[in-house]
Amino acid sequence: MEIKFWGVRGSLPAPGASTVRYGGNTSCVSIELDGDKILVFDAGTGIREMGKALGERNADLYILLSHNHWDHIQGYPFFLPLFKDSWNIHAFEIRQGKVMLCSLTEQMDTPNFPSSACLPRQYECRIDDNPMIYLKSKGFNISRIATNHPGGGFAYRVEHNGRSVVYMTDNELEPPSKKTTGFDEFTRFCKNADILIHDSQYLENDMPLKHGWGHSLVSQACKLASAAEVKHLVLFHHDPDRTDGELDVIQDNARAWFKKNGDNIQCTVAFEGLTINI
Repeated sequence: MEIKFWGVRGSLPAPGASTVRYGGNTSCVSIELDGDKILVFDAGTGIREMGKALGERNADLYILLSHNHWDHIQGYPFFLPLFKDSWNIHAFEIRQGKVMLCSLTEQMDTPNFPSSACLPRQYECRIDDNPMIYLKSKGFNISRIATNHPGGGFAYRVEHNGRSVVYMTDNELEPPSKKTTGFDEFTRFCKNADILIHDSQYLENDMPLKHGWGHSLVSQACKLASAAEVKHLVLFHHDPDRTDGELDVIQDNARAWFKKNGDNIQCTVAFEGLTINI
């Protein structure tokens, strides 16, 4: 599996001089399997760069959302493969609130988008209670678990050729209200994963103001990685106000914590362009 990070920021894009190295685009991560299938997690503004990089390749694209919040869908109208007949694209809606149609394409209709004529000709958006069944029929060994986030959402685990990746963004491990999923359940879901990509938007000094906003502390993500005995933790969904220098410090501190705790766990703060092959 080849994992690529196209957008790593949370809440809203954060372009500017202070975010150049880690990037300012919002959530989008791709996992390529065997060169002919690409699974895309979330369609934040990072998906625009992904579309440009794909060029004229020929592969099936499967787009799966963690949830429908704006920072996870807003790059989709500018995803170039939508407007090229050579690409076979499958997108999967997550049922939330009053959404009846696919949120990815609803945002491309008037008055939210310049013209309904911009809607792609070749497109499939499935609104299933459990898209895992469809994805498994296409050869993906994938499972999901509910996250603790306002409005709901899901994390995903992909296994392929004895390797595993967990994508778990927009998840508050210790929310102030009743948990949808508990820490022990998350630990079992992530157990022995090669890669754990986890929400790490906040630090202790962001609290208590942002407690209940649906995101985890860096320290909580580290504790989950330790409890689940994963091999590599990738800290993800950075706060839009977090500068490159601050993210450097977060990475140094997290690595120091694992060393002090006696964990042989690699830790990386996600940045645009990061590519991991397992």
